[in-house]
Amino acid sequence: MSDQSNTTASLSRRNALQGGLALAAASALPAIAQGTGPIRIGSTLALTGPLAQTGILHKIVGEIFLGQLNQAGGLLGRKVEWVLLDDQSKPEVTRTLYERLLTVDKVDLLIGPYATGSILSAMGVAQRYNKILVHHTFGIPSLAKYDMHFPAWPIGAFPEKTVTNRVVDMLGGKVKTVAVVTSKFPSVHFLALGARPVFKERGIDEVLFLEFEFGAKDFGPIAARVKDANPDLLFMGSIGLEGNQLLEALEKLNWTPKNHFYTYPTPGPLALSPLGKDALSFTAYEDLPPLNAAPGAGEFGKLFTEAAKANNIAYPYVETQTGASYSAWQVLTHAVKETKSLDDKKMSDYLKKNGAPTIIGKVRFDGPNNYGDDLMRIKQVQDQRWVLVYPDEFKTPGAKLIIK
Repeated sequence: MSDQSNTTASLSRRNALQGGLALAAASALPAIAQGTGPIRIGSTLALTGPLAQTGILHKIVGEIFLGQLNQAGGLLGRKVEWVLLDDQSKPEVTRTLYERLLTVDKVDLLIGPYATGSILSAMGVAQRYNKILVHHTFGIPSLAKYDMHFPAWPIGAFPEKTVTNRVVDMLGGKVKTVAVVTSKFPSVHFLALGARPVFKERGIDEVLFLEFEFGAKDFGPIAARVKDANPDLLFMGSIGLEGNQLLEALEKLNWTPKNHFYTYPTPGPLALSPLGKDALSFTAYEDLPPLNAAPGAGEFGKLFTEAAKANNIAYPYVETQTGASYSAWQVLTHAVKETKSLDDKKMSDYLKKNGAPTIIGKVRFDGPNNYGDDLMRIKQVQDQRWVLVYPDEFKTPGAKLIIK
């Protein structure tokens, strides 16, 4: 983020421009809303680099949503275009590209990138220009200090406590020891560190704690330590393919975890691997009953599966990443429709007061740092498909939680 003097200068220039427009026209924003050109929404995604396997899923979702939106008439009677750039899985690149989107590409609205580090970079740029930022996968709520950010990722304000307690509730006293292994990727590291005192408070003995650098390739030494600890539960702060990499290293040592939990895995590789059998993870949404009964969810699930197969995605089902991504688009466009405006402040005020309906559920923004309810559930790999297993009211019909 820029220093305070740059921020003040930017705000002064913006205020001067707004004042000039107010003198030139009695209603600047309605004039914008009634324009005939397309409304341009800008963002980046990790289309290359270590997060690309998940980034491409968010790209497919955006294309589906905009296709539906434009088929229904767009926004404010105007077609909507998506200006999408590749941030290469790098937060520093993300920051530069969001600057470009606003100053060179002159987009009207912003939507967030994928992953916590990049979202934080985009948030800093949005704050400098007083732009609303709706995003879908930010994992450290305490860092989200900007007043006009809106998270469609419904983890609540204190996920390091709430989601881990939900895991322990699900385990039902059947697990006595845990090994916590975590990447230093910000959001998963945050959750893993937060899980440690929760496990202690709930009477689960930590027999191993290990950290590794994001982007690590050699999981052999980590696997050896996990095997020696022989925990009842492997709790891994993982993102992308890290869970698969550790499981492959454990297989070479002829050791299989009794119970294993992963924070933010790329869904397909873990579900489809024989090593992923009975793996557990958080989820905000799956294209499964009862969650897919939400308005529009069924059609989205069908369209995503078709598009995913066309793009050779091995796991062609809507799940937590893609569900949250679709919800972010719903939140942003809902704010535009309800305010009949592209004014960032009007949209921000509306969302704080009213929230937004999404396929995930009603998302609120009236809690700490604009977070609302923790709506996360728990899923498990069964027969190479993620199914909902906890809490019971969200359990997929016919599914049974497997804890050993």
